[in-house]
Amino acid sequence: MFHIDVVEQCKANDRKAQMQLYKQYCEGMFCVAMRYVQNTNDAEDVIQEAFIKAFQKIHQFKGEVTFGAWLKRIVINKSIDFLKTKKQHLVALDEHYLKITDDNDWTVDNGITIDDVKSAIGKLPDKYRFVVMMFLIEGYDHREIAQVLKLTETTSRTRLLRGKSYLKELLKEKIYGTGS
Repeated sequence: MFHIDVVEQCKANDRKAQMQLYKQYCEGMFCVAMRYVQNTNDAEDVIQEAFIKAFQKIHQFKGEVTFGAWLKRIVINKSIDFLKTKKQHLVALDEHYLKITDDNDWTVDNGITIDDVKSAIGKLPDKYRFVVMMFLIEGYDHREIAQVLKLTETTSRTRLLRGKSYLKELLKEKIYGTGS
């Protein structure tokens, strides 16, 4: 059975086809959710909500991107929504007045491992962590990040640069032993 056929069957509310898509994408989407919520039970809840929404909105899937990319966007949105509702106090910062310069240098010291980078990303404040993860790990551009997070593209760029700066400081602490 071809992939597009399964999606078309899901649009016809075919439960067997829905289960087939669920089995095909569940594990990968769980990994995406875990990068954001960092808790197994919460990630499972997010995935369940994401699949429910995906099957409710599957008629909106037009095949312009892969089904996996479409579903991944839903999972990321659900993960961020989950974290927003879990967070009790959010402090807004007006970042519109900042001038943005593009800095595409993401090099780090040779002594830094991928696990060190992942750990440091996990320590970033949410507003920076989400943008850094979506840009570096998920491959989203600033237009897409702005849409998902309901920001301006300028704010997305600002948060990426600040997140990158914060990340470099965390990694310097790791190199020089001043961190935990």
